[in-house]
Amino acid sequence: MAGIYIHIPFCKQACYYCDFHFSTSLKKKEGMLDALISEIKLRKEEFKDESVATIYFGGGTPSVLSTKEINRLITAVYENYNVVSTPEITLEANPDDLSEERIIEIANSKVNRLSIGIQSFFEEDLKLMNRAHNAKEAKKSLSIATRHFKNISIDLIYGIPEMTNERWLENVNTALSFGVPHISSYALTVEPKTALEKFIQKGVIANVNDEVAQEHFHILIAALAKEDFVHYELSNFGKEGFFSQNNSAYWQGKKYIGIGPSAHSFNGTERSWNIANNIKYIKVIGEGKLPNEVEVLSTKDRYNEYVMTGLRTVWGVSLDKIEQDFGKLYVEYLQNQSKKHIEEELLYLEDRVLKTTKKGKFLSDGIASDLFMLNLV
Repeated sequence: MAGIYIHIPFCKQACYYCDFHFSTSLKKKEGMLDALISEIKLRKEEFKDESVATIYFGGGTPSVLSTKEINRLITAVYENYNVVSTPEITLEANPDDLSEERIIEIANSKVNRLSIGIQSFFEEDLKLMNRAHNAKEAKKSLSIATRHFKNISIDLIYGIPEMTNERWLENVNTALSFGVPHISSYALTVEPKTALEKFIQKGVIANVNDEVAQEHFHILIAALAKEDFVHYELSNFGKEGFFSQNNSAYWQGKKYIGIGPSAHSFNGTERSWNIANNIKYIKVIGEGKLPNEVEVLSTKDRYNEYVMTGLRTVWGVSLDKIEQDFGKLYVEYLQNQSKKHIEEELLYLEDRVLKTTKKGKFLSDGIASDLFMLNLV
């Protein structure tokens, strides 16, 4: 089973924290749609022996496209790939795009999963992040969406400057009150060259605090555990049967094709990424070529990626898989490197699977870097 990711590189306005590729101008929208469909066709041979189980519209803000435009892209996938009978088809959407009429339109399409970018239910947080929607729209979109979709995920951001533990918990409880079965939650991160970085440097916005973010993270874990959510990946929580199939496939190393400017792809041994420029992307695709760079992954690279993604998940890092895919040398290296973290109760080994403890979850990326193979030993 494999997946297709389609990057929609348009937004109404720029969130201060975002470093993803997008444009706030829709002038090239028609040309972009044609180019996306052309790339879908150009790459069909890559999946001639694969079945597509997930289609994911990310961005940017995919909901700036009309439902008719979304359907054009879905149809192109169905016409060029072998799609399973019941694929997971996810559309990322912003609350300000989700009127009742629009939600009903989407529900009547092949889209069967909505991922709504709520981020916060508090007006001051949304203004600080320069979100396009307000708190009222956030709640209204969810109240309508939950009547038409069973499979809904929402995004929440913690560690926002001036956000108290109490306000963060209220955010989480508000989300739970709508009965959504999946929540993705991320710490606010100051990315280079973003507006947020500039405002912090100028003292307009207070800097983020890692200790506060860690407190918020543990508040989130505790609140969702009480409601029977499974913390199946560092930033993702789902009820049984509602884990993101698209994201789970990525963390488990399955193949996917990324369509659109800046989109990444993985075929098991190579990783590639498209140019992050709308005009150049449209031009090169129009010439019948792929505007991408390709990296052939070494055994060491593939080991490091597996350790990084595995430690973030409930499935952990299997020593048996490492021995099978990479050899005994890598198993011995991993065991030696992980000893310190096991002694510090950040990791534990169970049935030859290495996992993070509750204490180690928030630190999983840093722990993984200690386990990376930097040089062949």
